Amino acid sequence: MSKKKKKMTVPSVNVLNDPFDPDMSILHDVIDADVDTPVFDDGRLSLSSEDVIDRAVEGAVVRGIFKGNDCSRRKFMKLLGSAGAMAVISSVFPLQAAKAWAKDKGGPLEKKDLKIGFIPITCATPIIMAQPMGFYDKYGLKGTQVLKAAGWAMIRDWGVSGQVDCAHMLSPMPLALTVGAGSKTTPFYMPAVENINGQAITLHNKHKNVKGPKDMRGFTFCVPFEYSMHNLLLRYYLAEGGVDPDKEVKIRVVPPPEMVANLKAGNVDGYLSPDPFNQRAVYENAGFIFMLTKEIWPGHPCCAFAASKEFATTMPNTFKAVFRSIVDATLYASDMKNRKDIAKAISPRNYLNQPKVVVEQVLTGQFPDGLGNMRDDPDRIDFNPFPWHSMGVWILTQMKRWGYVKGDLNYNRIAEEVFLAAECKEIMEENGYDAPKATYKKHVIMGKEFDSSDPEGYLNSFAIKRT
Repeated sequence: MSKKKKKMTVPSVNVLNDPFDPDMSILHDVIDADVDTPVFDDGRLSLSSEDVIDRAVEGAVVRGIFKGNDCSRRKFMKLLGSAGAMAVISSVFPLQAAKAWAKDKGGPLEKKDLKIGFIPITCATPIIMAQPMGFYDKYGLKGTQVLKAAGWAMIRDWGVSGQVDCAHMLSPMPLALTVGAGSKTTPFYMPAVENINGQAITLHNKHKNVKGPKDMRGFTFCVPFEYSMHNLLLRYYLAEGGVDPDKEVKIRVVPPPEMVANLKAGNVDGYLSPDPFNQRAVYENAGFIFMLTKEIWPGHPCCAFAASKEFATTMPNTFKAVFRSIVDATLYASDMKNRKDIAKAISPRNYLNQPKVVVEQVLTGQFPDGLGNMRDDPDRIDFNPFPWHSMGVWILTQMKRWGYVKGDLNYNRIAEEVFLAAECKEIMEENGYDAPKATYKKHVIMGKEFDSSDPEGYLNSFAIKRT
């Protein structure tokens, strides 16, 4: 083999050139450039198929980091050297995992009998239903068990210690774990959102005259965890109404299964909770549904499927199989015609341990609200696995707003490292579903647009904040 200089017409992006070589261009602004391309004497490319994939992935990552500025890339590579630059980039982006993912041809599963932790709430529907409805078996994960945890701190500890292989988590939790907020730093991936919407603010029956946040001053609320959409959305709602959530109300962390009992006992005035505990309060005549969280942010993420970076990279075939099973189950749950069967499957004692009628009311969106109304709201809960990077950025802005994380944050880098949007898109399309082409979009929360391109500007726009 010799390295021949070929006169060739090059495209605007050369995916085969080494992006870590400061003397080699990976972007071309001219036609008929002289480029060094590894070839055999007969003109065939010398790179193996695996090398081609590695180069393509490396090039895509590096181009993304430098936003197409090849001059900046070359200076960076010259300053650090190829090995140093690769080490730095690998420390902030799972480069080896991305290359392994791209080359994966679906080899044998490293493990088939997984343990997956969950909290007994309807947000966990895909993870729970995948066991009784055969989605784990479909992807070769026979013997997989779903294990019920008492609260989110237990789920976190199980995930960090490796007592479970994967877990049902609140969507802020993998971000918090990755940046070391509230626990030791443990890199986690969030490959898929489980549910969107699906929460509510439920108040004690004595508060039926409440109209908005100002009427809630002095209230005691509970949320399931500090690093939860429930906490962030409750704080957002109160603050937008002029009520400081740290100074004018009390917010306690209470495991979801204990919320109805606390409401009935008068220990709390209300909660922003996952279902079925909003509907269960109505069922037991303990409270009423004041507001569905989709009225705060339509289509907001809530719970998610999560796995440690260690599990995902040491058992890539198993990780991909469980990832596929969760996405498949989530998309199945998105079809309203399947909801009653799902309610029957997940209501029993070993899963939600709830009356089937309560679970059906949540999943179908046909429910009494405790105020004498029978509502028909099919968007009360929905299921969409796509983990938008822009959602991750919003969560990080609110974690910083309330002092859960401090200092400078590279919002986009963290969101892109944790939320595996490209991989989820691939699996959705494999299953025959349309997936978004972009990973960022604008979101509207209580009438205020969030543009993830300026997270600090958004954060600074709030009058009530801790940072």
